[in-house]
Amino acid sequence: MSKLFKRTKILATIGPATNSAEKVEEVIMAGANGCRLNCSHGSNEERDQQIKWIRAAAAKKGRSVAILQDLQGPKIRLGEIKDNHLDLAKDDEVILEAMEGYVHDGSKTVPVQYNLAGKVKVGEPLSMFDGKVKSEVIEIVSDTAIKVKILNDGFVMSKKGLNLPETDFGGDILTPKDMADIEYGSNCDYDYVSLSFVQSADDIVRLKQLLLSLGSTAKVVAKIETKKAIESEEHLEAIVKAADGIMVARGDMAVEAGAEVVPIIQRKLIAMCRAYSKLCIVATQMMGSMVDSPEPTRAEVSDVATAVIQGADAVMLSDETANGKYPLETVRAMKKVILYTQNHSRLAPVSREISKDMVYDAISGAAARLAENIDADVIVCQTASGVTATTMAAQRPNVPIITVTANQRVANQLALIYANSAFVRPYTPDFGYDLARELKESEYLHIKEGEKDILSVIVSGDRDKIGTDTIKVRYV
Repeated sequence: MSKLFKRTKILATIGPATNSAEKVEEVIMAGANGCRLNCSHGSNEERDQQIKWIRAAAAKKGRSVAILQDLQGPKIRLGEIKDNHLDLAKDDEVILEAMEGYVHDGSKTVPVQYNLAGKVKVGEPLSMFDGKVKSEVIEIVSDTAIKVKILNDGFVMSKKGLNLPETDFGGDILTPKDMADIEYGSNCDYDYVSLSFVQSADDIVRLKQLLLSLGSTAKVVAKIETKKAIESEEHLEAIVKAADGIMVARGDMAVEAGAEVVPIIQRKLIAMCRAYSKLCIVATQMMGSMVDSPEPTRAEVSDVATAVIQGADAVMLSDETANGKYPLETVRAMKKVILYTQNHSRLAPVSREISKDMVYDAISGAAARLAENIDADVIVCQTASGVTATTMAAQRPNVPIITVTANQRVANQLALIYANSAFVRPYTPDFGYDLARELKESEYLHIKEGEKDILSVIVSGDRDKIGTDTIKVRYV
């Protein structure tokens, strides 16, 4: 059972390459546990259709699947550039001006989709086109325009992004587009909302309050990609504690903070998330070459394996499944790497102690140790909110976790949590044992050779009192 059960999950981005009911179903059947819908592209009508496809495919597979709404955030982009190409030379001076509907004439006045004049300061760095063109702010020209000096030869194209690693946006990271997407999404079937370009824990608190006011039950994932977010370990830890989950957004982080910091921040974030029982997703170019190639590179295989060994809850595919030529092959290749790695390597130890702030942590830790000591086949978690299953997963037991809940939203959210396979059943005091028996009869749970029963550790409690407070060892 454990050798076939994928512990680190796969989050796949839905885009033009997978934008049909058939393709969405194939991606989920191939091994995706969650689907990311990127608000930077597409329309609300497309989102509505994609959500229906995902839920239909999940029902057909008989599995819960998470849906993540990824907000664009203040992703600052250039506007339309004449002929989609503008050459820039070292020491050129360029004006970046916020202008709607401006038609670029080939000059060194370039439109941008965000007013930077009130945010930047003279001397701050600004890079364009994923860091290919470096520049420095030399003048605030007007209320809507700034002037930068180009530091290297290069070129830019329409809609390419800008990065300002030392600019403080002062908590102003929810754009009008984000607000519209949040309001619309609050009435959609989203399980997670990811916040782009997070700078502080306050950004997370504001979004949580907004979602609550709109009646949304989605959890918040903080995308770590700014220099401000990682300015100190205490600052980073505050963000982790405020969020329900973290996405290690390595692409923009590499441009904003330097590529050399990314592996260290990834390791720190995974350890923090494990310590505080938070979802951790590792993202960006995990199998980037498979956009055009049917096989991953050895470096990409190593990258995915490293995330698995470090104990990430999930690894994410972006362009590979959104725009690539081989979306299904990519999901299958990633699943193959995850399974081989988990079955032939131990998890890296966590340098931080798992939080003991709640009763759940202590009970989950005891149940995980018990399951491994008696060589149990499965841990079964009965949960109403998902907390029991999440804290159990934070222990990273070498045993599959089967979770049963009466709440479909909780089951969907647990689909991305390490080693969890969540099922929805009507609540009864013994629905954990009943589910284990059902899965045994369906052969989802396999009996060890020479055995006739499945040895299970069942974690449950009285939901009207303390919650999780009971550990049982049962043969099924």
